[in-house]
Amino acid sequence: MTMLQNILQINSGDLLRIEGKILHSILDEVIFKLLSTPSPVLRSTATKLLLLMAESHQEILILLRLSACYKGLRNLLIKQEPGTEFSQELKQLIGLLSPKVYQEVEEQKLHQAACLIQAHWKGFQTRKRLKKLPSAVITLQRSFRSKRTKILLKLNRQKEEEDHKLQLQLQRQRAMRLSRELRLSMLEIVHPGQVEKHNRELEEKSALIIQKHWRGYKERKNFRQQRPSLTEYKAAVTLQRATLRFLAKCRKKKTLFAPWQGIRELSDARRVELKQQVDDYVRRHSCSQMSDVTSKELHSQAQERLQHYFMGRALEDRAQHHREALVAQISTNIEQLMKAPSLKEAEEKEPELFLSRSRPVAAKAKQAHLTTLKHIQAPWWKKLGEEAGDEIDIPKDELSVELGTLFIGGTKPP
Repeated sequence: MTMLQNILQINSGDLLRIEGKILHSILDEVIFKLLSTPSPVLRSTATKLLLLMAESHQEILILLRLSACYKGLRNLLIKQEPGTEFSQELKQLIGLLSPKVYQEVEEQKLHQAACLIQAHWKGFQTRKRLKKLPSAVITLQRSFRSKRTKILLKLNRQKEEEDHKLQLQLQRQRAMRLSRELRLSMLEIVHPGQVEKHNRELEEKSALIIQKHWRGYKERKNFRQQRPSLTEYKAAVTLQRATLRFLAKCRKKKTLFAPWQGIRELSDARRVELKQQVDDYVRRHSCSQMSDVTSKELHSQAQERLQHYFMGRALEDRAQHHREALVAQISTNIEQLMKAPSLKEAEEKEPELFLSRSRPVAAKAKQAHLTTLKHIQAPWWKKLGEEAGDEIDIPKDELSVELGTLFIGGTKPP
């Protein structure tokens, strides 16, 4: 017991590092010595040790107060014999185990926790404020500079306006001075007998200018007074126009979708009037009379001409189709010849590509071939004044004879 008391006096923090079961066993041993030992020395030592443990560690005090193992400890301590040497320590221990002390301890813990939370919160707020301080300083500087710039601009503007007013005033004074000097110079030039006339003319001009400005002012004032009524008048005109358009559309719809009411009967006076109009029109637009025989002849002639036109048109269409077919055939042959290989490289089936179904084309090809052969077979002295591209006249008999032996693709040989 004494050793444990010395350990607590030297370093009381080591007691909390002990495991829960060992701590319970130590407390059980101390309480057992306090309650069951008849020796007052052991009881005094146990009381002092338990008081020291409860005072040094709030967790042990809470354990003694709330644990089910030590539920009747306070009542047992109260029943101990008073008047002993350790009665004062015993009273202190009983006071610590009382509910009031426990409430004070809890309040103290809550107060410490609240102080800790407040300290952390104030620290957080202070750090946050310190972080925002540079941006706040920058914002303050920006606002101060902008305000100073606005004030300077305002002062400069006021100064410019004052300078402008001063310049205008000086210009007016200069203009008045010049006008007066001019007037004086003109008065010096004018004959003394015409001064009154000159002054009268100036007064009339001045009066006209004053009247003009006064009338303009009155008209502008009247216009400003009449502006609301003019606006109302324009609005009324706009509304009337829109209403009239709407009513016209409604009437038009009614006339369009109105049911059929039949034809109105003509009166005798209306019939006479219409007959007179027809007679007048016929009288003004008189036409030559034609007999039935003449009209039938004209009709038959028109029918014949129309039939002749349609027949000629059919023949022209047929000839046009024939021409288009020939053009297509020639273009096809040209494409085949363009795609065909040379005669040196041609095989047995490929010579069919060089045949043509058109007699004019075959005749022209034969003529060109004979021309080339005659030019080649002619003696050298006949070629002196000729060129390779010049055409040679070939008699028609030779051409027809040669053409008779020519095979034309798509036709039977004679």
